[in-house]
Formats: sequence, structure tokens, C-alpha cells
Amino acid sequence: MTTTHRWKFFRSGGLDQVLLQSGADLLNLEHLDQKLWVALSCPVKGLELDEKTLSLIDLDGDGRIRVPEVISAIKWTALHLKNLDDVLAPQSALPLDLINDQTPEGKSVLASAKQVLANLGKAGATSISVADTTDTKKIFSETTFNGDGIIPAEAASTPELKQLIGDIIASYGADTDRSGKPGITQAKLDQFYTEIAAYADWAGKGSAKEILSAGEVATTAYDTIKTVRAKIDDFFARCRLAAFDSRALAALNRQESEYLAIAAKDLKITNEEVSGFPLSRVEPNKALPLTEGVNPAWAGALAVLQKAVVAPLFGANKTSLTADEWTILTGKLAPYETWLASKPATPVEKLGLPRIQAIHAAKEKPLLDALIAEDKALEPQALAITAVDRLARYYRDLRTLLHNFVNFSDFYDPRYPATFQIGTLYVDSRSCDLCIRVDDPAAHAGLASLSKVYIAYCDLKRPGGETMKIAACVTQGDSDYLMVGRNGLFYDRKGRDWDAHITKIIDNPISIRQAFLSPYKKFIRMIEEQVAKRAAAADSAADAKLAAAAAATANADKNAPAAPAAAPVPAKKIDVGTVAALGVAFGAIMGAIGAIATGLAGLAIWQLPLVFIGLILVISGPSMIIAWLKLRQRTLGPILDANGWAVNGRVKVNVPLGTELTARAVIPEGSTRSLEDPFEDKAAKRRKRLTILTLLLLVTVWLGYNLWAAPHYGLEKRLWPFEKKAVPVVPVVAPEAAVASAAPAPVPAK
Repeated sequence: MTTTHRWKFFRSGGLDQVLLQSGADLLNLEHLDQKLWVALSCPVKGLELDEKTLSLIDLDGDGRIRVPEVISAIKWTALHLKNLDDVLAPQSALPLDLINDQTPEGKSVLASAKQVLANLGKAGATSISVADTTDTKKIFSETTFNGDGIIPAEAASTPELKQLIGDIIASYGADTDRSGKPGITQAKLDQFYTEIAAYADWAGKGSAKEILSAGEVATTAYDTIKTVRAKIDDFFARCRLAAFDSRALAALNRQESEYLAIAAKDLKITNEEVSGFPLSRVEPNKALPLTEGVNPAWAGALAVLQKAVVAPLFGANKTSLTADEWTILTGKLAPYETWLASKPATPVEKLGLPRIQAIHAAKEKPLLDALIAEDKALEPQALAITAVDRLARYYRDLRTLLHNFVNFSDFYDPRYPATFQIGTLYVDSRSCDLCIRVDDPAAHAGLASLSKVYIAYCDLKRPGGETMKIAACVTQGDSDYLMVGRNGLFYDRKGRDWDAHITKIIDNPISIRQAFLSPYKKFIRMIEEQVAKRAAAADSAADAKLAAAAAATANADKNAPAAPAAAPVPAKKIDVGTVAALGVAFGAIMGAIGAIATGLAGLAIWQLPLVFIGLILVISGPSMIIAWLKLRQRTLGPILDANGWAVNGRVKVNVPLGTELTARAVIPEGSTRSLEDPFEDKAAKRRKRLTILTLLLLVTVWLGYNLWAAPHYGLEKRLWPFEKKAVPVVPVVAPEAAVASAAPAPVPAK
């Protein structure tokens, strides 16, 4: 889409990014091609930006901020500020004179901001901060109504209403209003009075004649009868069965073997075996005794039944119950049981029936309805106060979000760390500023490995037990001493220190210097490993021989006859073939060295350094080329994408930027350093110095001969100045032979 707005772009880290310099730039972002946005979405959590601000921008509440939501936040801010340019240069607090008082939205927010400051005791303040708008408890502490639809007991005008609000809170719990006080809502008020009416109606039915006919039995004996009812029904059923057939009498009273089984144990009256027996001995049509001849496990319950239920109905001398009397007794309680079973289950029961009946009769619900309605009438003003908080947050944080979303100018500017940079890790004599919070290092590493960045995943822990996981990007130095298990120290953006422990590493080239030295280090490590393996093998073999010798000595039979002396082993003759092979190998090696020396001797002096440079490039060149290619491909995108971002641009981490993100230990300028080390290996130091002096002397002689002596005296330039030139051998001829050879040959006769 084309617009009349003229954009400006800047290049940083090889990435073209839109420059946000004015409010007009912000208002026209909705027309900017989204392919030019550096990021298309970012998470709400895990960033060094106020999570409450990001939650306000996240309109759909899905935990992610997308381009349309950023544009919506810009438009909302533009409606409430006079000049959107102020967002790009925010102060610590929002000046009130920046709020647009020419629009209805701006007027409402300005009035609410002044009200908030007045409630906080800052009536004369000219600016409002996020700290002011966040303290809602203090803002509404002096107000009775605050528009949230929750009324505390303090809002009631009479003691009766205050007690009523307390009863509702005691029954259902409290809701906290904006002032921080416990209160009730309309929903709980309606529920309370509905259940009060239901309980009072149920209690009123309990005064019916058929229920009252049970007298005091209904209120004092119900629980007792419920306890023993099943056992009494069982007893009379057994008696009826015994009357039906006397042969069942023995079985109905339990077998003697069952008594023998429990007699062998330590008996307890409450023992399950005893309580499972009938209440009394079963006989045809027998009345149930209540005081004597009863099962000991049930004697107490039957005594209570006799005193609380049977005596009031049948007389104090009544000590037994027939089946018919039991039927009459339970029949009298039937209406009461039916009524009791219909009791509504409600929390208001804890208030007690007298209080419930008093509340039901007082009819004070309309008064509480009016209080809640009065509170809700202030909802627009309360929402305006919420808008003040939103505006203060947008004014403070929108610039930071845009410079870490539309462009990544903060990331490329050392003065402003990016929102995803949560702190600095100190480890292995360097500091890493590109540290990103992660939740699952294993899952994060799958995508982050495509970034071609060396990443060290660390577990962080504070003394109080707080933990966190990070991915630290190492972009300078080498990785020789970076390994799983190393410890470091991490400082977050608040300055708090954390113990860091490396748990996982994604290995990638860090620098060209590291790649240059890598082949030589690998070669040295290979030699060390081979030497260590051979030494370990030799040590194991020696231990095995010693163990075998010790075992043989310990198990030797001292009484066995001495073994005959072994014949002397003849001296091993030198293998001529081996000597010949060694000679051939030595000759080949010396021949190769000679060929190299001859070739070097035939080169001009200026060509020799080129030969050595070429040799170094042959060894280190491949690893340097691979490292260079990977360093050119280093990008931040996969690291952030693995953390929930949608990075649109190719955010490269080139070598200069990597040098800024990871700093190595450097002695400060103006410092002094003593080179005297009391624990230095003096002998090794002398050998090193002697070797260096010898090499310097040889180089000096070589240069002096080839650059001065040879040209000055007309000598031949040589690779080794002290090499003796071979002199051709002239054969010695005898005088007679010389004369004879000098005489002319005789002329043959014709």
C-alpha cells in the first residue's frame, strides 16, 4: 500500500530498519508494509518490559502481541495526548499538560488523573506516574463507593445493615473491592436472600401438627434412633424368622465356633466381632430388652434410646420394646424424618434459625440493592481511572516496545539493551550481554541451533531459592574452557546476582582467531590423548604383570622340588631385515627433508616467507573459511523464534556486533602490572629464553650472509651459510703419461 508519508530507513547490522522519529511516523505505521517490520509478534512474558503494560496491549489476552494490537495501542494513545511525538521522548512521569483536553476521551482521563492525585494527597502535582496509578487501594481508600459493584460493611449507614453485610460475608466469603476492603456483590446478595427465604420456609413447615405430635422426641431422639435403627430392625427380623421355623434359631444366634474364635482374642466391647452379633438372644416373637441381656457393644446406645425416646412415650418403667411398639415409635417420627430430609443445604444455616428468621422478617434487601446500585453508578469514573493507568503506561513504555518490535534499534544501540536481553553473564574471563530467558532449554535448542551462534544454556539460582534458565550467546573469544558444568555469575537488569551453572552447549565458531588455532590445538590434543592412552595401557600391563607375579608367589608350593635351572637364553641376533627396513625409512625421511631443503634453497629470499604463509594457510585455511561462512550466517532470529517471537527481519550478529555483545577481560588503561611471578617455572623460563635467542641468532646469521656477505664478496646465496660447497676432483696424471699424451701420433706408412 502506498501513502504520502515519507519514511526514513537506517541500516544497522546489515538490516534496513524504519526510523521512528515523530508521531507522524507512529500514526502511519498501519500503512507501512509489514514485510518491513523487524518483528511481527512477541510474547507478553519473559521480557524486560512491564508485563502489565504488555497485557493491556494484548487485547485478546492470548499472551502474545501482534502488529494489529500495536497499531491499536498507538491509535488509543493518540486520542489522549496532544502530540504523539512525546511518546518517543518519555519522562519518568506523564505531565498533565500533555493530555489532550480537546477530546471527550482526553477530558475524562485528565479529570480522573487529577482525582487520583487528590486522593493520594498530591492535589497540586503536575504529573502522574505509573506508581501513582498502580496503588488503587490508596486511591480508593478514602472513598465509600468506587464503581466496582462491591460494597464493604463501611458503606452501610446503620448497624443493622453492617451486621447483615457481615452475615453475608460469613456465609459466602468476601470479595475485595478497589479500596482493598472485604465486601459483597449483587450476585451474593441475591443468593443470600434466596437461600434465607428457602430455609425460613422449610423451618416454618416444621411447626405442622403432624410433626409436633412427636413432641420432644423429634428433636432429642432422632440421632439416637438413627444410630440403632438398623440393628433393631435386624433383631425383630431374626425373631420373626425364628417364629417361622425353630430350626433356624441356632443359626440366627450365631454358632458356638464364632464365640470360640473371638474368645481366643483380647475382647473389647467395641470389637467388630461383638458388635456384629444380634442385640440380644433371638427367640420367637421376643421383645427387645433395653437394659439387661443386651449385646455389650450396643448397651450404651440402647440405654440412651430407653431414656430419651422410650421413657417419654411409654413411661419411665418401660425397659423393653416389642415389634409393634417399635413400629409405633418409628411411625411417630416419620413426618419429622420427611421434613428433616427436605432441609435445604445452604451456608446460611450456620447463622442459626433465630437469626435467619429475623433477617427474613426484616426485609432489608432493597436497602443493600440501593447501595450496590449507587456504587455501580460510579463505574464510568472508575474506568476513567483505569484509563489513566493505561495512558501512563503507554506513555512510559510504548517507545521501548516500538524500538524492539517495529525496529531493533535498541538491540543495535549499546546505550539501550533490548527487551529480550535480561542481564549479563560473567564466565571464563568474559561477559555476555546477549542473555535470553528460556523455559525449556531442550526445546529451545532445537530451533536456536540454526542461528549459528555459540550458546551456553545455564541454570540460575538465587540464595532465596528463586530459579531461572537462560541462553547466553558467546560471540567473542574461544571455547577452550567453556564446558558443561562450569559455573559463573549472572546479573539481571535489576542488579541482582544469580549463581549460574552451564547445563547445555550449542557449539559453533566464535571467532576467526579461534578457527585459525583450532587445527593446531586439535593436533596437540590428539597427541596428548594418544600418549595418555599408551601410558594408561602400559600402566595397566605393568599392573597385570605385577598382579600375576604376586599371585604366583603367593600360591607357590614351598615343598615342591626346585625346578631345574633354565637354560641360558641365547643372545638375540640382530635381524638384518629389520635393520635394512629402518635404514630405508630413515633414508626416505632424510631424502624428503633434503628435497625440501633443496627446494627452499633454490627460492629467492622474498619467496621464503610466502612459502611459510602458504603452509599455514593450507593447515588453518579450511577451518577459517568454515568459521567465516558460519560467522556471516549468525542471526538472532531462530533464538527469539524459539522463545515465542515471530522475527521478520534477518537480524544478523556480525563480528563487530559480536565484539560489543561479548567483552573479554582487559586491564584498564593507566594500570601497572608486575611481571614477577613467584611461582613461575624458572628453568622453563631459561629454556624458553635460550631457544628464542638461538633462533634469533640463526636468523641474524642467515640474513647477514644472504643480504650482506654474499652480495658484498660475490658469494653464492645459500639456505645454510655454513654449508661447504663441493670442490670438483681433478685426476692426477703421471709425467710420462702426460708427455706421451702430448706427443703427436705417428703417421702411418703409405
